[in-house]
Amino acid sequence: QLQLVESGGGLVQPGGSLRLSCTASKITLNRYVIGWFRQAPGKGREGVSCISSASRVTKYIDSVKGRFTISRDNAKNTVYLQMNSLKPEDTGVYYCAASTVWTLSPTTYTNWGQGTQVTVYS
Repeated sequence: QLQLVESGGGLVQPGGSLRLSCTASKITLNRYVIGWFRQAPGKGREGVSCISSASRVTKYIDSVKGRFTISRDNAKNTVYLQMNSLKPEDTGVYYCAASTVWTLSPTTYTNWGQGTQVTVYS
C-alpha cells in the first residue's frame, strides 16, 4: 500500500510553532480528503484536522481551533498543518492519511505514513 510521508515535527516550547508537511510520490493528494491525526503516549489516535479534496472546506477539533491551520499546495502535492501557540497537550506523533469520506474518524483513512514526533516541553 502506498504511504504518505510526514515531516516537520520537532521539539518546541509552549507558545512555539511548527509546520508539518504531508506529501506522496505516487498519490495525487488533491483527489482525496487529507486528514492529520495525532497519538499521544498511551492514548488512541485522534483526528486533528482535515481538508476537502477541493480545499474549500476544512475541519478542526475544538482544542486546536484558532491555533492550527490546514492547507494544500497542489503544485507541490503537499498538505500542511501550521501549528501555532503550541501547548504541552499537543505532544504526540502526528500522522497524515487519505480518505474518500469527509470525516475525522481514523477508520475511513488509508495510506498512513510513519508519523512525525511533536514534543512541546516546558
